Amino acid sequence: MEETIAGTSDVNPPATAAGQIPQQRGDSLLDTAVRYAEERHWDVFPGTWLEIGDGVQRCSCGSPQCPAPGAHPARPDWATQATGSATVARRLWSKQPNASILLPTGRTFDAIDVPETAGFLALARMERMELTLGPVTCTPDRRMQFFVLPGATAKIPDLVRKLGWPPASLDLLTLGEGQYVAAPPTRFGSRGAAQWACRPTAANRWLPDAEELISPLAYACGREGRRG
Repeated sequence: MEETIAGTSDVNPPATAAGQIPQQRGDSLLDTAVRYAEERHWDVFPGTWLEIGDGVQRCSCGSPQCPAPGAHPARPDWATQATGSATVARRLWSKQPNASILLPTGRTFDAIDVPETAGFLALARMERMELTLGPVTCTPDRRMQFFVLPGATAKIPDLVRKLGWPPASLDLLTLGEGQYVAAPPTRFGSRGAAQWACRPTAANRWLPDAEELISPLAYACGREGRRG
């Protein structure tokens, strides 16, 4: 599985107890999707994939202007296809081994999505505050997604207001029911792959509530917004 991104601090210490997802760079998408379902009990579903035609890499959706080539749902009813069964996941990816791995939000977790620069600033503050984090992804479009308990979508606007920020003033989004995140090592065309900034381990199996992380995230987004 993907290791923590080089240059970032591993906020979650190494864990050897049951429940750790092994770090194996050579794992296939099929094996990785099965492991997410089996070890983390996350729902997974296969998305689009990358195809090579005339030496050019294209998304399987066929759109030359695809904004997320190889990293978005392949069908409109994707929510009904998502499964937490390792057996079903193995069957789905056996049909299309190159399909991206997508995780629906609003089920076992929501995700707080922020710009990469703000995310790394927030991670440093969280480490100093000794906060317990869940997994955190970093995408090729320079966004970071912090996994938190479901229900964050409804809470975040009021939490941000209580901290003195108008919600619309921050580049801080919450992904909940009806949305999804791309799981490592899903590739976004030639832009690169999603990676773990904080990898899934036994130590972060229990996710934090959004309220525990919102202060450093809002501060970081506000600071980056002022710089812009």
